[in-house]
Formats: sequence, structure tokens, C-alpha cells
Amino acid sequence: MSQPETWKEKLAADQVLPDLAREIDIYEQQMELRKQGKIDEKVFAETRLRRGVYGQRYDNGQRHDGTRVQKLKLPSGGLTKGPETVWDAPGMMRIKIPFGGLNPEQMEVLADLSEEYSDGVSHVTTRQDIQYHYVHIEDTPSLMRRLAAVGITTREACGNVVRNVTACPLAGVCRDEVFDVTPYAKACSRFLLGHPDTQDFGRKFKIAFSGCKDNACGLVTMHDMGAIARSKVVNGKEKRGFELYVGGGLGPVPHKAKLFDEFVPEEELLPMAQAVSRVFARLGEKRNRARARIKFLIANLGIEEFRRLVLEERAKLPSDLRWTEYLSWAHEYKEAPLKPAASRNGGERPEGFDRWYATNVYQQRQSGYVAATVALPLGDVTADQFRALASIARRFVKDTVRTTVEQNILFRWLSEADLPEFYKAVQAIDLGEPDAGTIVDVTACPGTDTCKLGIASSRGLARELHYRLSEKSLELDAAVKNLRIKVSGCFNSCGQHHIADIGFYGINRNVNGYQVPHFQVVLGGKLKDNAGEYGVAVGAVPSKRIPEAVERITERYVRDREKDESFQDFVRRIGKKEIKQVLDDLTKIPSHDAAPSYYADWGDPREFTLEDLGTGECAGEVITQAEFTLAASERELFEAHLFLDDGELVKAARTAYWSMVRAAQALVKIQNHDVSEDEAQILAEFRCRFCDTQVFYDKYAGSKFADYLFKAKDFVHNGSEVTRDRAIQLVQEAQLFIDAAHACHNKLRSTASATRSAASPSGMASAGEG
Repeated sequence: MSQPETWKEKLAADQVLPDLAREIDIYEQQMELRKQGKIDEKVFAETRLRRGVYGQRYDNGQRHDGTRVQKLKLPSGGLTKGPETVWDAPGMMRIKIPFGGLNPEQMEVLADLSEEYSDGVSHVTTRQDIQYHYVHIEDTPSLMRRLAAVGITTREACGNVVRNVTACPLAGVCRDEVFDVTPYAKACSRFLLGHPDTQDFGRKFKIAFSGCKDNACGLVTMHDMGAIARSKVVNGKEKRGFELYVGGGLGPVPHKAKLFDEFVPEEELLPMAQAVSRVFARLGEKRNRARARIKFLIANLGIEEFRRLVLEERAKLPSDLRWTEYLSWAHEYKEAPLKPAASRNGGERPEGFDRWYATNVYQQRQSGYVAATVALPLGDVTADQFRALASIARRFVKDTVRTTVEQNILFRWLSEADLPEFYKAVQAIDLGEPDAGTIVDVTACPGTDTCKLGIASSRGLARELHYRLSEKSLELDAAVKNLRIKVSGCFNSCGQHHIADIGFYGINRNVNGYQVPHFQVVLGGKLKDNAGEYGVAVGAVPSKRIPEAVERITERYVRDREKDESFQDFVRRIGKKEIKQVLDDLTKIPSHDAAPSYYADWGDPREFTLEDLGTGECAGEVITQAEFTLAASERELFEAHLFLDDGELVKAARTAYWSMVRAAQALVKIQNHDVSEDEAQILAEFRCRFCDTQVFYDKYAGSKFADYLFKAKDFVHNGSEVTRDRAIQLVQEAQLFIDAAHACHNKLRSTASATRSAASPSGMASAGEG
């Protein structure tokens, strides 16, 4: 019986861009090499992370059942896809959606994939991405190909690279924006994706764009690099540019971004981003991941010195057409509505419409059009709902849909006259909830549901808060209703708790020998002014008493605030000591026998435990470019074997030779990170740095393995006939050369490690940040 057709075979050649198709083929080959044990698990972990394939809770093959840790029965046979990460354990897939932009065809494919490969749910993240959970790694190449066929990539959705480039979801329709930042966000995302200068970071790098300064917009100040639209009159003409910020970030220790330049002309945006990337790659911390974000580099150097280094780097960059070729298109860029503008003029008002309209509808700067928010509970949308939303988009707005950092979906360019029918359509699929952008619309990271680092159930708490607050939404004071709540399962701030009026992050406390889930209360963060203020921690409260804490804090605000006093000003005025007194009695924990529910988390019947915590992959392993390039040489040699098996002898010989060149390039990168892809330069530098110095020299074989490379070069370039025996010989020699390159790399790494240890007073690397 014939084998079923694969998705690689089903998708026509013109349905997937050649570069994307090639990337996925390479990733699939890397999977095969890992299964053969030819790629180190750490290298493979970073490889898959850079393709959006992420770990998930319990992927170490064990789970606590409430009494003890139990082994999960998985057929992996000891095969791993990373340290303490079992091959057959379900994982997470992160899908990049630059600036949150989606069209109906993409929405339908996302719906189908969530149903076929995941649990039927697409999760909108706090960075406008889409995530699937419970995905098997063997399914990921097919999933990638089907996404690529509709113009979506998972490349660099995770790992130590430039992550999804976010932007204000109202860009282009915002009443306060200077100009539409959408084309700039799109150009930046494309330019930096896979760029050689972004491949050697010590940690991830996040970028955001904002069209205005005073609103929440793109949350620029909490990003590694953020750009706020500005205009300036130069020589009598209005010129576009950006107020550029660098060095922001949340995490355990939040840093507000520093102003890099008040006005970076639009033509300098991409080269400046490239120069920032190069300085970060060169000087950023690599060994201590806890201090490897760019915010720590800038804190150490100071913004003035960092600025000097970046400008110096910018001056040295060779010109690149991509820096400016998009600009004419950027100025012409305009979204087209599906229907002509028309006001509602009273019109039909279905039941619940007025309440929904008051919170979920934004009047665009284009008269007669509105943007409507579809509030997703906890950022989740089922496959059937997503397909229905695609149909609704086709009916009302075409392709002007965006995901938001609030974990919702925004339909832009709705003709105002269509709002009642639009409301009935989303209401029919149970997505017509009001209160978007209010205290009821709680944001949460995955927490202990799926995250390996989750301490407490952020989604469980968010669900409970949403339920309680929505029940009394109509009774809430306006000042309270406009507050925002964000919840993280741990201190890493994936739920962005620092910038919420009321934020929480999961911790644990040991009480009478029992672990008890708690949340640290963080008050006074500010979404406006592009995340203008970060909140301060005021005390830890047991998880089951957090809803009472919210009630007390908000009631105290309503009762004691001064006229028009913001929540941030109120928190500052009454002070941390007073707030702690408000919450003090809530911190008392009854005995286990008296109140066992305190000792379990929201939505989890098990007694609370930290036994399920795993090794996080948020940062990825810090894998050097040399290690990546060595892995690439192994993959190219694997391709040479495939060509040999298929009888394509010339291709086998050339690919075997190029696998040796790639291994030589890996070694050169240790000493010259900027070595090009030029064959002649690679070979010249390899000869000078490793052959002439006898660094690449075997104790017994001498220069034999290096000779394989140079003889193969002569053979391939002389156009000699490739017999099967000669092709086999080249493949075998390539394997020996690559093995020798690995040995040389390990020797150099050991020497460098010994040198560092000798230089350190304690012989050890400095401790990481808590």
C-alpha cells in the first residue's frame, strides 16, 4: 500500500516561498540528525527554539500526582530534544504575527492547525503571537509548511534572537498618532529576521513600535528597543522619524528604556537597529544568562557610552539597499476598508449591545469607521470560533484584523452602520463579552497550566477574577473600572504585571511544613505613556485570598482618593506601609485541617507542590555561532549522504566539500565573528589562523585532515569526473574533517574556560540575578 502524501508533497512549489521551504527542510534534517545522535541536545534545543518549537511543563517525563512524582509513559527510548526534555513529550509552538496583523485565510489555517496538531485552542499572547500547546515535535515541520503557505513563519519566535516585532493595534486608525507605524514594523521584522548580526545574542531582543507617546500604544519603554513616531520640519519639509529608546525590559528586575535619540530619521531606522544589534552581540553578557539582556549592558556602560559605540558601529556599516527600499511603499501604505463609511444613526440595538459598545468600540480617526475588540477569555479562541471570526472578517472588514497585547482580537475598519450585525455575529459564537480594556479584562501568562517555570496558577486566578469582576461590572465605580489587572505565574513578568495598575506574580510560602501558593501584589504600574511607570511590590497574599485583596484595594481607592486622583498617585500618597495594613489579615493562613483549599491552587485539585517545576527555555542555551555552524556542517554532510544514496554523485561531492568549508568557517568564527560566506575568505582565514599556526593539527595524523579540505577544493573546482568511489571517498573525508573540527573546537573551548577560571579570584563565574 502506498504511503499517504505528506504536506511537503501536497503544497505546490509556488505556495511556499523558496527561502521558507528551504529553512523547513533544513530543520527537518536537523531533527533527523538529533535522532541519530549527531547533534548535541543543547545545540538542537536552541535550533528548535529558533524555529518556535518550545518546551512545556512535564516534558521532562514526570508529573507530581499530589502525593509523589510519577514517571510518564512516553515511547522516547531515552531520546531528548534538549536538556531534561523528552522527545515524545508534548511541547508548545509559538507563531510570529508581526504587529499582530492577520487576514481571514491565515485565521482559517490557524484554526485548522490548532485542531489537527494541538488541543483545538489558539492562544493569543502578550506579544501578539499565537501559541499552540500539546504539540508533538514530529508534527512541527508539517505545521511550519502549512503556515508558510499563508505567509506565516515561526522562525525566531523563541531563542536568543529578535522576537516578534510588536506595534500598536490601532496603528493607522488611531486618533492621536503622528503617522501609521505599520509599514515600519513590518520592514524591521523582515530585515532583522535571520540577519547575521542578530544571531549571536546572549538573550532575546524585543522591539516595539508606537504611533504616539501618551497612550499605552506599543508599550515602548518596556522593550529592548522601542520606536515612537515623530515628525520634524527639516529644510522646510516635514520629515518622518522616530524617538528611539533602548534598554527596557521587565523580568525579575524591570528597567525602563533609556532615550537613545530624540529623532532618528526614517531612513536611519534599520541601520540603527542593525548597529544596536551588533554592539549587543559583541559586548552583551553570554555566560550569565540572568544578566544577559541589553538592559544590563546599557546599565553597565551608561547610555552615553552605549550611544557612542552604536554610532561608531553605524558609521562602519556597509550600505544595504534594504535600509531604504521600503520607504516609498511606507508613505503610500493605506489599508482599504471593505465597505463605505456609514454612521449608525441610532439604528438597531440588540440586547447587550449598548454595554458592549461602551467598552469594546473605538472611533477611528476616519469618520464613519470604528475598531471593535473581540474579547478572548484568557486569550483563548477555539478552532470553531477562529474559523467563524475569519468568516466575520470577510463579511465586514477584509484583512484588517490584529491581535493585541491584551490578548484580544481587534477588527478595524468596521463601517459604524454594521456594528449591530457584527455584534450579533460575535455574540453567536460566545465572543460578545463586553468590558474589553477594563479591570474585567484580565491578562495572564500560561503559568502552571503549561509553563515549566510557573509557580502559581496565573490563568486560574485570572479566570476567577474575571468571573467575580464581570458579575458586578455594572456596579463598579468608573475610576475602578478603568484600572487594569495583569497576572504572571512567576517573577519573570510574562503577564506584564509590572505595568498594570494591579499586578500579581506567583510565589510560594512554606507554612507548617506545607507549600502554599501565594501571589506577590504589585501596585501602581501604568499602561499609559507607553508603559510609563512600573508598579512596586507591597506584599504576598495567599492565592485563594487574592480576590478579596482586589476588592479591598479598589474599595479603599474609591473611598479615599482625592478629586481626579489617579491610582498611581493614590498608591504613592498613602504609601506601602498603609497598603500592607489593608492586606495584613489576608496574609494569615489557617491550618491545613481547618482550610485545606488554601493548600491547593486555582483549578488544580492536587495539593500544591513545586515538584513540577522544570528547566526553563525562555532564554535558550547560549550557543555560540561556532557551535551553530558546526551543526550546519553536520546537516550539509547529511545532505551529501542523501545525494549519494540517490545516485546524484556531483551534488554529493560538492555538498561534502561545502560541509568541510562550513566546519572551517565555524572555527574561524571563534576568532573572527564577522567572517563572510565567501569561500575564498573562509579558506584563507582558516589556513592562516589554524593551519599555519598548527592549531588544527592532529598529534598523530598531523595536517592530514586539513589536507582533505584543500584537496577537495581542487577536485571540485577543477571539474574532475565524479565517480561513485570518489564521491564516497569525499563524503568519508568530510566526516573525518568535521570530527577533527569538533575536536579542535572542544580543545579551544577548554583552554578558554581554564583561562577564565584562572583569572577569576574564586575560579567560578559570578552568581546570577535572583
